[in-house]
Amino acid sequence: MAAKLSEKIGYALGDAAAGGITWKVMSIAFPLFFTNVFGLTVADTAALMLVARLFDVVTDPLMGAIADRTQSRWGTYRPWLIFGAVPLGVIFALLLYTPDLGPTGMRIYAYTLYLLMMVAYTAVNVPYGSLLGVMTTDDNEKNEFSSYRMVGAYAMGFVTLLSFPYLQKMVGGSAQHQYAVLGVVLGALAAAGTLACGLMTRERHKPVRAEKFSLKPFADLFRNKPWIYLTLIGICTNFFNGFRYAVAGYLIEYCLHGDVTVSGLIINYTVFMTFGEVTCMIFGGLSPKFTQMVGSKRKAFAWAAVICAVTSVLFFFIPMDPAWIWAMVGVVILTSVGIGIYSPLLWSMYADVADYATEKNGTSSTGLIFSSGTMAQKFGSAVSGSLVALFLGFAGFISGTDAITGETVVTITDLPAVQSMIWAIFSLFPAVMALVILLLLKLYPIKK
Repeated sequence: MAAKLSEKIGYALGDAAAGGITWKVMSIAFPLFFTNVFGLTVADTAALMLVARLFDVVTDPLMGAIADRTQSRWGTYRPWLIFGAVPLGVIFALLLYTPDLGPTGMRIYAYTLYLLMMVAYTAVNVPYGSLLGVMTTDDNEKNEFSSYRMVGAYAMGFVTLLSFPYLQKMVGGSAQHQYAVLGVVLGALAAAGTLACGLMTRERHKPVRAEKFSLKPFADLFRNKPWIYLTLIGICTNFFNGFRYAVAGYLIEYCLHGDVTVSGLIINYTVFMTFGEVTCMIFGGLSPKFTQMVGSKRKAFAWAAVICAVTSVLFFFIPMDPAWIWAMVGVVILTSVGIGIYSPLLWSMYADVADYATEKNGTSSTGLIFSSGTMAQKFGSAVSGSLVALFLGFAGFISGTDAITGETVVTITDLPAVQSMIWAIFSLFPAVMALVILLLLKLYPIKK
């Protein structure tokens, strides 16, 4: 029986909460928040994101294996969304709060809350991705669910990023106060969307369970060639996005000398990336049609990667001047055409890999396989954020907290070097990732 429209909307709400609110803010706002508002040093910020990613290497696959073996009145994967929604929202809100604990206490607080956030996000998002494997077995319907998912994520991302500077202005007070209040508001919305997804979706097909816990599914992954290549592709797509999102705030602040106001529109770093979000939303919805037109998911993904590579290089040659803001926005929109096309395809291809693994091994490892997609997302985004902090530090960007006043202090020893580094991270670094994606797609063995 085909899924109802309400269920597709419910599934979209899950990534509207996770991808459109929590992960979008973590990807775009957190690097700048930690260095310029919270008061961590560049080194601490880089280490924080790197440690969290190493932590996820363990927790994500473990969560996938646990989710695959869950049995409850709500199903296999849905209970994790239903009961994980509130913890996700609360921890997200606490993470955007800046306590007065001194340099050591602040560092401990940031590390503890960030790691807890990763656990909460994993406990919700791995089962959420795995839902796609049990809601339908129809390949076209999987593409539709994936498309709704991406539209939901990008539509909410658009709303979140566009409204962010205006909400800050409405809240008023210090930057620390603004982020704390917005953390509560956005955390509540994320919890509501996650809960709605858990309640509005259905699990029509039961996974073929391995009754006892075993390390065999983990070993099987590394004998699964489609999984290996797709996971590498997933990591590269998130490096591509992660570099751009993590450095966008620095680009506006230090290359364009602060927010740009055009005809009353405040273009800060969140609004700057919002233009890409609405484009991703549109082309995420068109992705299934485009895939049918070119003949396969792999070909559609390759075309998307070409678009991303070409437009990223093009951005590098735009003059670093606020007068060229609309040219920058135009190239961001063109780049987002490619991102919008490939984003739904990645998750639909993970469903293909899960089907391949079930057919080959005789038992389902859907949750484990989709967990690798979530791991790739977090690994690519946070390691790219960590690298951004390190590269900026190498170029001459120094941040920290004044030991006497407790205020955040930012010092730049070589402004031209920092500006050039920011510009390259936003353009040339992602272009290299897009070229690597093309190579990996050529090696990816599932042709459909």
